[in-house]
Amino acid sequence: MKRQSDAWARRHNQRLQLPARQLGGGPKGVTGRLSVVAIVAIVCIMCIFSTVIVYRTSSYVEDLDVEKLWQAAPSEGWIPSSAPRSFWPSPPEETNGYLRVRCNGGLIQQRNGICNAVVAARIMNATLVLPELDTNSFWNDDSGFSGIYDVDRFIKSLRNDVKIVKKLPEIESNGKVKKMRPFQMRPPRDAFPIWYATEAVEKMKEHGSIYLTPFSHRLAEDLDDPELQRLRCRVNYHALRFKPEITELSNKIVRKLRAEGHFMAIHLRFEMDMISFSGCFKIFSPEEQEILSTYRKKNFAQKELDYDTRRAMGKCPLTPEEVGLILRAMGFDNGTRVFLAAGDLFGGPRFLDPLKRLFPRIGNHTALGADDSANGRLGSAVDYVVCLLADVFLPTYDGPSNFANNLVGHRLYHGFRTVLRPDRKALAPVFIDREAGRSLDFDARVRRAMAAAHAAGPRPRVPPQPFYANPWPECFCLARATSPPHACPSHHPPNATNPGAF
Repeated sequence: MKRQSDAWARRHNQRLQLPARQLGGGPKGVTGRLSVVAIVAIVCIMCIFSTVIVYRTSSYVEDLDVEKLWQAAPSEGWIPSSAPRSFWPSPPEETNGYLRVRCNGGLIQQRNGICNAVVAARIMNATLVLPELDTNSFWNDDSGFSGIYDVDRFIKSLRNDVKIVKKLPEIESNGKVKKMRPFQMRPPRDAFPIWYATEAVEKMKEHGSIYLTPFSHRLAEDLDDPELQRLRCRVNYHALRFKPEITELSNKIVRKLRAEGHFMAIHLRFEMDMISFSGCFKIFSPEEQEILSTYRKKNFAQKELDYDTRRAMGKCPLTPEEVGLILRAMGFDNGTRVFLAAGDLFGGPRFLDPLKRLFPRIGNHTALGADDSANGRLGSAVDYVVCLLADVFLPTYDGPSNFANNLVGHRLYHGFRTVLRPDRKALAPVFIDREAGRSLDFDARVRRAMAAAHAAGPRPRVPPQPFYANPWPECFCLARATSPPHACPSHHPPNATNPGAF
């Protein structure tokens, strides 16, 4: 028994006398233990820090108050003002000649072209002929400028800026009276004012008149002269008014919607041209994919586009169902009144019905009182006014959408009205996980992705954001400004600071 005890003692002593390197002793061992302690401490700090961040973010998104979104954002003292703030003489009786333009594209692309044409005429000291609206490339109607806009108001509102005539004058030559034939030119895309002041003016003086066609995106968005930018705002927000019958129809729809409380307008870009442009075909049937592929080959540059890659990057248009899920996650219930501004949705009821199930109180201008004749430019004009006056506006595509961009800027000018712009890149992994059955915390993740989507108050214009999407600060002023550039002018021309009612 004693021998067994002695043996146990010897083994125990040997374990106690193991080399320091095996027991973690010595300088290196101490350093190792300290490293482990340091790592543990860092991990703990990071966990605490992450918890704070998550708590703050979650707290912010959980506190999202839908009722506040129905209200306009605080103006912070800024008021809309497109009146000149420096010396701005009226146009002279004698100009350098006549300027004709043909504005192509959809309603808003043409509207931007009209604004640019007025600015170009001012730069050139030209008499502007009432702009032509292309009837072939986009619309199947020939209503023209006078079929959409109030011509007399347009001319009268801009009388202190440019001379405008309804048509080119007739000239007498060799005893015969005939129409003036303008010299046709194709302006460079996004041309700077210097091109109009030199090359265009030279040809105008030589021929008496010039015809610029096509005239879409033919004047740079960023202009150094704030007075020219303010002129754009005077055209866009004051001079360009739709005809009284369009205005009345639009206001009738707004009154019907508002009689039931707040209402939201959604510009749903789920149409063939946008889907074809994006290359996101996988969710469609083989027959539909063939239609989209053919349209893309005909209208866009050819390149290989992988659906899964595009989807993960947020390059695919939001589906109607995704739009509905975003709004429900943000707290809008199924009693929300929704106005839908959209063309023909590709895929039809199969894609639209899920949105209708989420928001059954949804309708477009036809369902709300417009007859079947309200299509083409007329239907787009009605949609524009209703979206402008909606309590909340949600454009589903944040790319080169003239309709959405112009409305965002107009709503800022019209009282900092709420705009929700979904971040498709941030939302993409949320929806991809949901499609794969991983829908845990879906609503919270959507709210986090939409946390920065609320855009309504004054904010800087950040390139490549176009001027028409954010005319601040050029077209706003401070009643109590501390610096002259932002001070409201002492004299306001009629209607120059009031967007008026539509």
